Formats: sequence, C-alpha cells, structure tokens
Amino acid sequence: MSYRLYDVVIIGGGPAGLSAAIYARRANLDTLVVEKASPGGQILVTAEIENYPGGIKGESGAEFAARLTEQAKSFGYEEAFGEIGRVDFSGDEKIVWVGDDEYRGRTVIIATGSVPSLLGVPGEMEYAGRGVSYCATCDGPFFRGLDVYVVGGGESAVEEAMHLSKFARRVTIIHRRDELRATQSTQASVKKCENIGFLFDTVVKEIRGDALLNALVVENVKTGEVSEIKPGAGDSTMGVFVFIGNKPQTAVFEGWIELEDGFIVTDGDMRTNLPGVYAAGDVRAKALRQLVTAAADGATAAVTAERDLE
Repeated sequence: MSYRLYDVVIIGGGPAGLSAAIYARRANLDTLVVEKASPGGQILVTAEIENYPGGIKGESGAEFAARLTEQAKSFGYEEAFGEIGRVDFSGDEKIVWVGDDEYRGRTVIIATGSVPSLLGVPGEMEYAGRGVSYCATCDGPFFRGLDVYVVGGGESAVEEAMHLSKFARRVTIIHRRDELRATQSTQASVKKCENIGFLFDTVVKEIRGDALLNALVVENVKTGEVSEIKPGAGDSTMGVFVFIGNKPQTAVFEGWIELEDGFIVTDGDMRTNLPGVYAAGDVRAKALRQLVTAAADGATAAVTAERDLE
C-alpha cells in the first residue's frame, strides 16, 4: 500500500489544530490536518466571540472559524476529512487510519478537543447558543442582569456559578442530590455569595422557548413534583449553564499515551509521554480551556515538533 510520509500529522481542525498548522507550515514542515467534520471545532456553535484578544466585536464563532480556516489554508497545508478509526504510534513513523486510508507522520499533534457532557433533554440542542451555554467564561457577560441557572453540583459547576454571579442578577444552582459535591472550601465560598441560591434534589426535564430560551421544566427527584421556571419579571429570557462534565475525544488513543481522566497529559511544551506525539487544546489535562489557550497550545506544539525533528 502506498502512502505519503508527512513531517507532522495534526488530528483535529479546531483552533488548536489550525494554529498548529499555521506554525508548522511557517517552519516549512510538510503538514496534514485531519478533521472529522467542518474546520473550527466547538467554536462553531459559539454565538459570539467576545474574549479573544484582537477579535472583531459581534463576530460569531462560525465567522471566526471561517477567518481562521482561511488564514491557515493560505499557508498551504494538506487536509483529509473523516474520523480516525485507529492509530499505531509504536514506530518512528506514526500511523493514523481514516477508514481504509492510511496517513503517516514523523510527528503527530493531537488536537481532537473535548465536548461538554449533555443533559440529553428536549430543547437542549435547539437552544444551545440561545440561552443554553456550557462556558461561563465565554458567555457569562451576555446574561448581565438576568436570572441564570447552573446545572451541576461539582467543583467546576460551583466555581462557574461564582463567576456568573458577577454578571447575573441571581444565580441558582440546580443539583440532583441534596448536597454539593464540590470541596468544602469551595462550598464555603459559594455560600458567601449573596446572589447565589440552590435548588437541590432537582433535575431539568425540558428546555423551552421561542426565539430564545424562556422556560425550564424541572422535577423534584424525591417527590416527583414537576414545575416550570420562567424568566424574572420584565425579562424575556434567562440563562442555563450546564456543567456536568466534559468528554475528551481520546478513546482511539487509549493504550498509546498517558491519560488523566481521559485527558492527555503533556508537559509545558505539549510533549506527551511518547516521543513524537504531542497534544494541544481542550484535549489536554489542564485548568483553563478557552479559545486563546487552544491557539497558544497549537503554536507551542508545532514549534516543539519542529525542534524535536531537527
């Protein structure tokens, strides 16, 4: 079987992968980007990009992704589309398969990202970006002065609720259990926030709205009572932030590289435990997963790969 050997194969065409492609091509590395869907990644479903340095005011995630893709393509990388079925990182040449197609790289940068765990209730996908969000840092300012509901009771949910309390009129944490799962220190902090309340023993059953989200159907898991939550007086919408976990897209790499809760462990230069294999963006085990950190990771991974190849 014939194949082409690339200097670097980048798996994932989101901000981390495209940033890596820009830096790899600027270093004159023979580069392939493998993307399973449309370039841009999770940023495609973001309603507006507000916190990226130098961004265009009012620009949507899809518009940003289109600009980023156009810029990256101007450097002349090759691309392939499809989902990685399996990999072989055992040799000096790293192999990835997309269906029956085989691609080989002297190095590989994994930038497959992660996806938020979903509630899986009616209306969730319909109102994603129109009231439903999975990123407080990204979307919190859009709900300034409104009522906001945070679904989840773990560390990230409580921390994000405290962040949202800086913008929202009131934040209510909805949790299926009768107590939070966050650390005691975090719980102590959240209880000091005057505009944060709690709705325990409760799950969201449905999300409703018109142009924007305007109703939540919730159920008490102990009594079975179903009720509807509406926006505050004078408001036409409200915010629902879902923080019940993230799922890194790393299943195909299990057994090859070191993972932590499914996320890829790297050093500060984006090296994994396997020589010639790097990771960048939301797929990494790290504290902050944002557009700006994904782009920085991608640049770092490509520069590190260039140096290691030399």
